[in-house]
Amino acid sequence: MADKANRASWGDLLAAEVRAKASPLVVGIDPRLSSLPPQLRAQGEAGLEAAGEAFATFGKAVIDAVAEHTAVVKPQAAFFEQLGVPGMIALQQVITHARSAELLVLLDGKRNDIGSTAAGYADAYLGQQSAWGADALTVSPYLGSDSLTPFADVCEERGAGMFVLVKTSNPGGGEFQDLSTGDENGPRLYERVAMLVESLAERSAGASGYGAVGAVVGATYPEQLSELRSQMPHAWLLIPGFGAQGGSAADTAGGFHANGLGAIVNSSRGVIFAYDRPEYAGAANWQDAVAAAARDAKLQLLAETPAGTLSG
Repeated sequence: MADKANRASWGDLLAAEVRAKASPLVVGIDPRLSSLPPQLRAQGEAGLEAAGEAFATFGKAVIDAVAEHTAVVKPQAAFFEQLGVPGMIALQQVITHARSAELLVLLDGKRNDIGSTAAGYADAYLGQQSAWGADALTVSPYLGSDSLTPFADVCEERGAGMFVLVKTSNPGGGEFQDLSTGDENGPRLYERVAMLVESLAERSAGASGYGAVGAVVGATYPEQLSELRSQMPHAWLLIPGFGAQGGSAADTAGGFHANGLGAIVNSSRGVIFAYDRPEYAGAANWQDAVAAAARDAKLQLLAETPAGTLSG
């Protein structure tokens, strides 16, 4: 990974790390107490501090299991925040451990606000020199362009990245995102957001052709995914919805450029709780099941998307 003193732009750094691992897979770290392996679940039921320790142990063990198969892990802040201070301590430990494993950390916090508050969020989370030390952050766009530029500025200064919610994978996302912004044939709201993302990405594009600003576009909308790939040529796409949410590897194919870059695909529950899946019942321990699921998810993506060129 690039040394932070000579850190590449985010678009170039992500391209290099995805190529190095020959994998577009992102592993989401979403610890749920009720779903942890039995020993850790029992430990966590003793109170908030114990639950925080169990989350940290689980998250670090997942990182060790998947590091061979992914360049990026994505802790979901909400699952740590629900424990209060012990959860936030656990989140910091997980981020630190991911860094020691030379993985990029994409914090799924969906933050935003206006003016100095947006700048505060950006300063807190973005870049290895920030308090939280995340390499990238998910951001909501619905306060307008002036709420995104503070994040984009910090990303460019620190070699960090951001992923703006454009077309999300949840069933209700279209209630707002699909609204027309003009006449019946005018652009939808998500397309207007995509235009802004592309302008910010192009502004910060590096040698790889990708900028610091990317977009979240769900695998559950493959037609729109392909359209948005062409509308945002300078943006990395973060694709949720693969695996447990119903999206297939083939559904993600439209998010990639022909060279296998341009998209990273998240799988959370399908990997980190693989020890509860029948096909991994024969694993020697729960970490081996997680490692096998990460490997299989990676291989599915390589087989069914242009990312297969990364391994050639």
